[in-house]
Amino acid sequence: MQVFGSSGVRDVAGEGLTPRYVLRIAQAAGSVWTGDHDRVAIARDTRTTGRTFGNAAVSGLTGLGFDVDRLGIVPTPGLQAYCERESVPGVMITASHNPPAYNGVKLVGADGVELRRETLDEIAAAVGADDPALAGWERVGTDRCIETARERYREQLRDAVDSERIAAADLTVVVDPGHGAGSLTSPDLFRELGCTVHTINAQPDGHFPGRDPEPVEANLADLRAYVRATDADLGIAHDGDGDRAIFVDERGDHVEGDAALAALAAAELDAGDAVVSAVNASQRLVDVVEDAGADLSLTPIGSTYIVSRIAELRAEGTRVPVAGEGNGGIIFPAYRIARDGAYTAARFCELAAETPVSELVAPFDDYANVRRNLRYDDDDGREAMLDGVEAYAQEVDAAVDRTDGWRLNYDDAWVLARPSGTEPVVRVYAEARSLDRATELAEAMVSAAE
Repeated sequence: MQVFGSSGVRDVAGEGLTPRYVLRIAQAAGSVWTGDHDRVAIARDTRTTGRTFGNAAVSGLTGLGFDVDRLGIVPTPGLQAYCERESVPGVMITASHNPPAYNGVKLVGADGVELRRETLDEIAAAVGADDPALAGWERVGTDRCIETARERYREQLRDAVDSERIAAADLTVVVDPGHGAGSLTSPDLFRELGCTVHTINAQPDGHFPGRDPEPVEANLADLRAYVRATDADLGIAHDGDGDRAIFVDERGDHVEGDAALAALAAAELDAGDAVVSAVNASQRLVDVVEDAGADLSLTPIGSTYIVSRIAELRAEGTRVPVAGEGNGGIIFPAYRIARDGAYTAARFCELAAETPVSELVAPFDDYANVRRNLRYDDDDGREAMLDGVEAYAQEVDAAVDRTDGWRLNYDDAWVLARPSGTEPVVRVYAEARSLDRATELAEAMVSAAE
C-alpha cells in the first residue's frame, strides 16, 4: 500500500487528507512503536487545518494508550530536537512547502531522525491492516502541552554554532519565514546571535497571505526588495515548516540554493569525505566534491532517501559532513541528521561574517537552472506524461540515469524529469552553462511529456 511519498504524507486537506486518515496513520505508527515507547510528541506548522489534524493524531495515539506531548506550532527540526532530547518518537503535521490548501504527516524516530524507508513501509502496511486493539478505559493515554519546545530549540541552535563569530560581524539580516512555523523561532534566534534583524511575512498565518510557502525565487521579490532597502548583509527565507533556508545576498540578488549548498560544502569537505544529495544534484556540487577529493552519493529525491543513505555511509565509517538538496534542505549530520533551515542559515551567517555573500557564491555562478512543473489530473494523465518522457529518453544521445525518473546527462548540461512525491505534477529540471541551453533542454523534455 503506497502511503508515504518522498517526504511523508501530503494532500489537499479535506479531500485526499482527512482527519480520519490522519488518525489511521497515527494508529499505524503507534502499533509499530508499541513496546518500545509509551510517549509520543506531536507538533504542527501554521496551516489552518493543523490543529484539526493534530487532534486526530492525538486521539489515535491516546486511544492506543500512548501519552502525548503537544508542542504546538514548532518547526519540523524543532520537533526533531525535542524527540532526540526526550527519546520519544514524533508526529509532525505539515505540508512543508506545499500550497496552503495542503497538509500532511511526517514521522520522526526517537533519535530525532525521520523514519527510514523500511520503517515507513512497516507503518504503511499497518495502515492497510485491521484496526488495532484500543486501550481499555483504565489505560487510555493522556496529553499535555509543552510550552518550552521553541525556546529549548533556539537554545540548542545557539550552542551548536559559532555565536561569537556571528555577533562580532554585526550582521544585518532580513528574515522571511513565509508565515510558517519559523515565524516563532528564527527572528528571535538571529537577534540572540547578535544580528540586527528585520522581518517580513513573520506573522504566523495558515493562509500564507504574503507569499506561498515554497521559498523559490519567484516568491521572494519582497524579500529581495527589503534587503536592498535596509542595506542588509543577508536575506533568509524559510518554507512552511522551517526545515529549508534560501538566501538573498547583500545586493538584494537571489542566491541559487545549489550555489549556497556548494559554498557550505566547500567549507566542510576534506579528501575521503562523502556528500549525499539527490539525483537532481547540481554540477556546482559535483565540482566542489571533485575539487576536495571527496565522493558524491546520489539518491532518489526526498529527505527520507538522503537520511537513509547518510546512515549507511556513516555505518561504513565514512564521514559525511554535509548533505542535502539545492532547494534549501541541507543536513549537517554532525549536528543532527535532519534538515534545519535555522541551523543552515546560522552556518551561512558564519561564512558571511568573513566574506560578503555575493563573493561567497560567486565561484558557483557558472550554471543556469530552469524548472518546470507539469500538472496532471489523474493517473492516466501521469502515465501518459511519463511514457512520453521515457520515449524521449530512449531517442536522444545522452547518458540516462534512472535513480529517480529520467536524468539525461550531456557533456555540457543535464535535464531530469520525475513525478513529484508530494503533488500531482511531473517536475522537469535542467542545468547548463547558459540559460538558453538549460531552457532548450527543459522545453524539449516538457514537449515530450505533453
